[in-house]
Amino acid sequence: MKKILIALDYDKTAEIVANAGFELAKQMNAEITLLHVVHELPMYYSVDSCPSAYEMYIENVEGLKKASLNFLNDIKKRLGDESVCIIVKDGEIAWTILETAKEISADIIVIGSHSRKWLESITMGDDAKMIMKRTTIPVYVVPFKKENKQIPDE
Repeated sequence: MKKILIALDYDKTAEIVANAGFELAKQMNAEITLLHVVHELPMYYSVDSCPSAYEMYIENVEGLKKASLNFLNDIKKRLGDESVCIIVKDGEIAWTILETAKEISADIIVIGSHSRKWLESITMGDDAKMIMKRTTIPVYVVPFKKENKQIPDE
């Protein structure tokens, strides 16, 4: 295991996932890449009714990418390892994680599994399930449970 891809959400669980992946990488003396995927923004307006809608959409995506880059740089700083690589991409979350893992020749993917819906809290989240279904690369899943106070209350 020489390369580890750590995919992070833009939320309070990210540091837990980053630390788990970082510890794994240290044990294996592996390179680390942090990835954040900016998921497509919904467009609630018609391009025909608002000629500048496309430009507004692009502006918002670019703004999110910049914020995500700052977020990953902050995580990198807290990990205390300047050799950590950072990637921000936009697209569908699971597919973008899988494509990036392939592009960088990752030996393992580290992801968090949490749910935004009650039913999913019983099982793994949709993106984690999709990644597990579609990859041949080993996946290290860091679970979250609010009940055991692993995730701070909002």
